[in-house]
Amino acid sequence: MLVEVCANSLQSALNAEKAGADRIELCSELAVGGITPSYGLLKKVKEKVTIPIHVLIRPRSGDFTFSEDEYEIMKKDIALCRDMGFEGVVAGILYEDLRLDIDRTSRLKEAAGPMKFTFHRAFDWVVEPFMALEELENIGVDYILSSGQQNSAPEGIAMLETLHQKAASCKIMPGSGIRPENIRKFAEIGFNAVHLSAVKFERTLKQTPKVSMNSPAFLKDNEIGISDFETIGRIVNEVK
Repeated sequence: MLVEVCANSLQSALNAEKAGADRIELCSELAVGGITPSYGLLKKVKEKVTIPIHVLIRPRSGDFTFSEDEYEIMKKDIALCRDMGFEGVVAGILYEDLRLDIDRTSRLKEAAGPMKFTFHRAFDWVVEPFMALEELENIGVDYILSSGQQNSAPEGIAMLETLHQKAASCKIMPGSGIRPENIRKFAEIGFNAVHLSAVKFERTLKQTPKVSMNSPAFLKDNEIGISDFETIGRIVNEVK
């Protein structure tokens, strides 16, 4: 079984390789489900890690219904990953009604060229998962990362097993909530790959700052925070 570790930093990637992981999904900001890592992180991890690396292609947090400009950003990030020699990318696009946007996802797959392509956990939002599986197989997607449309893979194991049985060419990769105490269940079913972050928090400061830099109000699935034109205009008018 292939063990893929979702690494959110250089140290996470180094730990994954040292511990015997087979592959890394590199991203930033796990708290929002991951976004595309910076060029600096990409370059440093590529220099220091020898196991295969798949890069998350997601230009922002929130939903997976990207604008045309965001879609162009995704294609440019994929081109960068190809140029840098990464082994794979992880991406996907949905429509607002949560159907699979197979047209633009297919074009992302084409942009990836010889790199492996994983359709990420946007799959856990699609309204017709078995139809989506067939469509993704038709365009040659290599992996589907999923929790079985539940909060964790152990909770969604029944759907994951059905997807695994129905998949002809694409590998179903359970992810979310994979632990040492439950991994054998997935191995016994016959999954070829699993995905986990294995995060453990390490204290970096001796004391807690008075002012938090975290904003829970920004953590929304069906809304995204955008700088407001009218509010900015009013403030500019007050001081100019």
